[in-house]
Amino acid sequence: MLTCLCDAFYGNVGIATVKVLEHLGCDVHFDDRQTCCGQPPFNAGDWKQAREIANYTKEILFQEGQTVVTPSASCAAMTREGYHLLFPDQEHPHAFELSEFITNELGITKWETTKTYNKKIAFHRACHGRGIGLTNEAEQLVVSIPGVELVPIRNSEQCCGFGGAFCVVEPHLSSEIGKAKIETLLENQPDEIVSGDMGCLMHLGGMLKHGGNNIRIRHYAEILAETI
Repeated sequence: MLTCLCDAFYGNVGIATVKVLEHLGCDVHFDDRQTCCGQPPFNAGDWKQAREIANYTKEILFQEGQTVVTPSASCAAMTREGYHLLFPDQEHPHAFELSEFITNELGITKWETTKTYNKKIAFHRACHGRGIGLTNEAEQLVVSIPGVELVPIRNSEQCCGFGGAFCVVEPHLSSEIGKAKIETLLENQPDEIVSGDMGCLMHLGGMLKHGGNNIRIRHYAEILAETI
């Protein structure tokens, strides 16, 4: 399940996700009829439009016997929490976030590789991950790669300030939250900032570039794919 931000800005994350899943023995199918999960209109309160998009997404992706995996905690959360609110009288299959699928469904908690990745990494946990019960699944995969050092982050559960449309309707507040997050992420001088959500990556990356800091921003799937 590709995300809108992945489609528009982070195509490499989609490619990396396919490489990772195929490396682990999965038969990956990408349906190019897919569009959006429906979260933007859902968050904006336009539940009528959100239901139309959600119904289409379910028809295209959630077929019997097919497991849906996405490199985005927010899209996975939408299929679990949002769809149940949109259709409270229905049962819904749901999408797995990538690291959740790898660790909890495939039982892989260590990334087996002979390659090294000599980087100090600050890992930002996306807020939506908590909504679906994610903890350190992505971090434990990344830190098992030889050479990776995860730096400690003060207030690690703090939001980045993106919040989808929130950053548009409340730009000042969004920026202030982002600045506070960036301060904690940079405290221990990492080489890269890594996350599992592209909304967070886009927000933090944009703010960092605007401030003249060109630190590398990456999705963890890209690191896993590079070290296959």
